Amino acid sequence: MNLFSRKAILTITVLAILFSLGAQTGYTREKNRKYFEERGEAVWEVPTNQKVIALTFDDGPNPAYTPRMLDLLKKYDAKATFFVVGSRVNKYPELVRREIMEGHEVANHTYNHKYFTRMTPDSIKNEIKLAEDAIVKATKRRPLLFRPPGGIYNETIINSAKELDYLVVMWSWHQDTRDWRNPGVKRIVNKVLKNARRGDIVLFHDHGGNREQTIKALEQILPELTQRGYTFVTVSDLLQLRSNLKVDN
Repeated sequence: MNLFSRKAILTITVLAILFSLGAQTGYTREKNRKYFEERGEAVWEVPTNQKVIALTFDDGPNPAYTPRMLDLLKKYDAKATFFVVGSRVNKYPELVRREIMEGHEVANHTYNHKYFTRMTPDSIKNEIKLAEDAIVKATKRRPLLFRPPGGIYNETIINSAKELDYLVVMWSWHQDTRDWRNPGVKRIVNKVLKNARRGDIVLFHDHGGNREQTIKALEQILPELTQRGYTFVTVSDLLQLRSNLKVDN
């Protein structure tokens, strides 16, 4: 038996042992984006033949920035989705009510903005339910969409949200503005405008630091995309416009 054959046999043996251990411990490979999209359990963007984009804002409401963003959205007849944090909803319920009154969508972003990397399903569901209770108390409406903090997702997180009748909504990978890092107005604007496609879900923040750059960027993004013929819709409305047609921007 030559050296190559011995190495091949050793490799096959090791793989067989690892497979056996995996079967015994119940280990499964982590599911990816495609898996959850195909099952309809999570959304990153929506294929559509209509020229629509969904703007989303995380972590609010914030009394200094949310009202100014709402004013801008109103100016351009743009509807958006606000993924709110329950503890902040309890502090500023009037802002969440304004979002609803002006035709925007309010969605669940947990109660304390905790990252779910090491949390049990019960703890995850508790965070979601507490936020839901705060939203319902403020608006008399139950949210339908959920976004996990940090965009962290796995089977446990998505299944926990699903058990509470939520659809997990992420964002288009090419439309992560990273505005929370204050990268500069120009970078935020270019990120959105240079990558704009039909059915995009764009990520912004209305809390979590100084959001002046986000506001200044929106002052350029909203009129430019409006001029290009885009309509700004809520995520739920975007989901209703799903199409199997090839998208052509």
